[in-house]
Amino acid sequence: MPETVQGLTDVNPNAARPVSFEDTSIAFSSQSDFKLRKTYWLFALMNKGWLVNLGTFFIKIALRLNLPIKFLIKNTIFEQFCGGESIQDCERTIGHLHDVHVGTILDYSVEGEETEKSFDETTLEILRTIERASESKDIPFSVFKVTGVASTALLEAVQIGDSLNKAQKAEFDRVMQRVDTLCRRAYERNVRIFIDAEESWIQDTIDTLAYEMMDRYNHERPVVYNTYQMYRWESFDHLRRDTAEAQAKGYYLGVKLVRGAYLEKERLRAHEEEYQDPIQPTKEDTDLAFNGAIDFCLEHRDTISVCLGTHNEDSCQYCIQQMKRLGIEPNDSHIYFAQLLGMSDNISYNLANAGYNVAKYVPYGPVDTVMPYLFRRADENKSIAGQSSREFNLISDELKRRKNCRSK
Repeated sequence: MPETVQGLTDVNPNAARPVSFEDTSIAFSSQSDFKLRKTYWLFALMNKGWLVNLGTFFIKIALRLNLPIKFLIKNTIFEQFCGGESIQDCERTIGHLHDVHVGTILDYSVEGEETEKSFDETTLEILRTIERASESKDIPFSVFKVTGVASTALLEAVQIGDSLNKAQKAEFDRVMQRVDTLCRRAYERNVRIFIDAEESWIQDTIDTLAYEMMDRYNHERPVVYNTYQMYRWESFDHLRRDTAEAQAKGYYLGVKLVRGAYLEKERLRAHEEEYQDPIQPTKEDTDLAFNGAIDFCLEHRDTISVCLGTHNEDSCQYCIQQMKRLGIEPNDSHIYFAQLLGMSDNISYNLANAGYNVAKYVPYGPVDTVMPYLFRRADENKSIAGQSSREFNLISDELKRRKNCRSK
């Protein structure tokens, strides 16, 4: 099938170079000494789990009491992990990423809104990200969460199979209309769009919406991507099943591979409600499933276009080696890597420098409404084994390298 989607193909000419995630000179090339020292101290603090817990607790109280701490938040954790409060605010970040051959994924990260008005407003904002993406190859994807345009309770009721009343049916019709509006606009503007994964008790409903959108808009090219959380033991089987379905119906399967973000919540709910834990028994099982899914996607790239949403260096290196083994060019438009803004620059920048397709998730939104996202980022850095330490050590190495260079 022909490939016409936009991609970052005019990348650094040093294509197919060996990739070292230890090369801090590339990883932090766009950061001034001042910015790097500021990031150093932020990760030094985030490296202390008890301090993250304490800080999160007091920030939530301060926001609830309307205490004047937004300036502090905006110039520390918000600045590190967000592009700004609006798309316009993100333009500087988009430009910086462009300079190092990294794409941008504008991620409107407002969470916790549960009204029809807020769902409509979020839909309009995501449409704006699609329009902005259509203007530049520097923004290869748009993204949205279905819970940004739909009630979690409604999605769960649909998944359980509850009989919806007249009002609920009308509400779900509006959800489907919003999702279709976003995917149709992405199709019309030749922009690829991710549908993010969420909790297992609403994921089947999200999957059903995603596959319906793929069958509508993915026959000519990969437009809609669903997300597979490989820490769920069912995900690999679902990937195989969905590939067969796409092949049978003749459309591209858009796949974003992640490990998963709701482990503690998933296990607690499974225990409390006494159903089978949906999470893999061990992290090793998750790693095996993730790398197995890489193999499967690469071997079926006539049907699958894939983005690896991962901060795991081993999996990125594994994908690189498998691409080489299969003779796949680094800038093959069916294969992308993605990381979050403010994290794992050693992966993003070194991959891009070697000619691979890379994009950064760039969250944005008003400080107040983005705080739930930022709390999750802080908690994720604390809970992922060694994540903050890894970031901290890499920054330390780069500061030492710069100091040594100046002393010579």
